[in-house]
Amino acid sequence: MPRYDFRCRECGDTFELSRPMAESGDPADCPQGHGDTVRLLSTVAVGGMAPAPASGGGGGCCGGGCCG
Repeated sequence: MPRYDFRCRECGDTFELSRPMAESGDPADCPQGHGDTVRLLSTVAVGGMAPAPASGGGGGCCGGGCCG
């Protein structure tokens, strides 16, 4: 289930909630009991075990020798 970050406008706390995507825009109460919260934009980090491609050696139009 996706996690969403929120910040309380009253106390400044930031907190995280796990909820279905269909409920992503629903209001969220602060853990301290405040109701004035805003959802924060989150960045997504994607990682894996694949090695990075080697640099040089072509690819693309001008790197592949098709530009004359």
